[in-house]
Amino acid sequence: MFSDRTNWKLAKNRFTQAVEEVRAAGGKILDLTASNPTRVGLEYDSQAILAALSSPRSLDYDAQAKGLLQARKEVAAYYRSDHGADVDPERIVLTTSTSEGYSYVFRLLCNAGDELLVPKPSYPLFEFLADLQDVKLVPYPLIYDHGWQMDFHSLERAVTGRTRGVVVVHPNNPTGSYVKAGEVELLNAFCRERGLALIVDEVFLDYGLDSAAGAGNVHVGADPLVRPVERSSTASPAQQRVPQGLKPGSLALNGTAEAVPLPKPSREASGTVELRSTGQPGAAVPTYSAQHASFAANREVLTFTLSGLSKIAALPQMKVAWIVTNGPEDQVAAAMARLEVIADTYLSMNAPVQWAVPTLLAQRKSIQEQLLERVEKNLVELDRQLAGKKACQRLEVEGGWYAVLRVPMTRSDEELAIELVREKRVLLHPGHFYDFPSDGYLVVSLIGEEVEFGEGISRLLAYIAE
Repeated sequence: MFSDRTNWKLAKNRFTQAVEEVRAAGGKILDLTASNPTRVGLEYDSQAILAALSSPRSLDYDAQAKGLLQARKEVAAYYRSDHGADVDPERIVLTTSTSEGYSYVFRLLCNAGDELLVPKPSYPLFEFLADLQDVKLVPYPLIYDHGWQMDFHSLERAVTGRTRGVVVVHPNNPTGSYVKAGEVELLNAFCRERGLALIVDEVFLDYGLDSAAGAGNVHVGADPLVRPVERSSTASPAQQRVPQGLKPGSLALNGTAEAVPLPKPSREASGTVELRSTGQPGAAVPTYSAQHASFAANREVLTFTLSGLSKIAALPQMKVAWIVTNGPEDQVAAAMARLEVIADTYLSMNAPVQWAVPTLLAQRKSIQEQLLERVEKNLVELDRQLAGKKACQRLEVEGGWYAVLRVPMTRSDEELAIELVREKRVLLHPGHFYDFPSDGYLVVSLIGEEVEFGEGISRLLAYIAE
């Protein structure tokens, strides 16, 4: 009766079952996977937000396929003021989510069975979006060698006659790694030579971290992080349903490509700094984010940049996102003509929230400050507790809301996560949810409330030390 594209394995995995069992028994779990910013104790200007949703103009139905012009102008102003990018409002298409934005772009670029190159590790939502659009995903690895970098050798090997584009997450989730300036040049050349589009997810762009905060107590070796290890889990990720803010689907490793470290672009040329462990657990907490360029200004190749209020203003419930299209003029014109038809077919945006966009976007000024302070304080606390410990280290992070921990591979990361829930009442995500190449990774959210975060990390490290 149902289509093959929705034939997902929906049975709960052992990890989800363990969490539900502990909670059903009345156990209080310290949740270090928090991804919902509306439930972590932030202070919102609720009066302004609610008032903005009551504009009388919302009673008029103005069916603009790309979204109301006034809202698109506000998005363009955000790029101009915050990222120095000159974006034409006519090249912006509003959507209800970045997921919807992905679906528009996938449909625009791909016929059934065409391919897109996607990073791993990364957020698992891509699997579902691709399934629903009949698109095949081909992974390319991110390599950790004194920080994360793209593996262009693997990109070259992954391209086929059916490849239509390269997906980039800037910064990546959960690794927190930005695409460096030198990598942007290589990406543009790679796509230009092969006639490929760039699809760039920038939802965490504004959450860049000061270099001292990002370096902290980091793993600086390379070999242990790229060696494929056979998983010991009794159930493959493809047979599992992901809990707590991750969506169900196939997270199976489709084989692990041999990791070939690429000569890094010149640090001087890219304007970045080589980061190392400071060795100082009590580093000062910075108050401003590090700025990173947006792909919205990229004119070298056809580029679709996706973002939205979910992270920029920590308002996921408002359902406002967008696609910015840039690149060679002829390609942009052709893409926009088709995107407008796609958007006009659905007309998914509602009037009240579009008229509220100026007020909702303005919330970022307060919310981002709160979130960056929270993330950086939790990083300082994490590094304080990790100081001097060899069994657990975090990997370098440049931005976003998450940190990756490297833990001993004495069991699968799923088994460790289950044990932590049952025995220590602390919840972290196993690395295989994000398609890490081996066991030995846990992913921790940095936006949780500080007291709970510190206690959760303490329980984790105590258990690892046992």
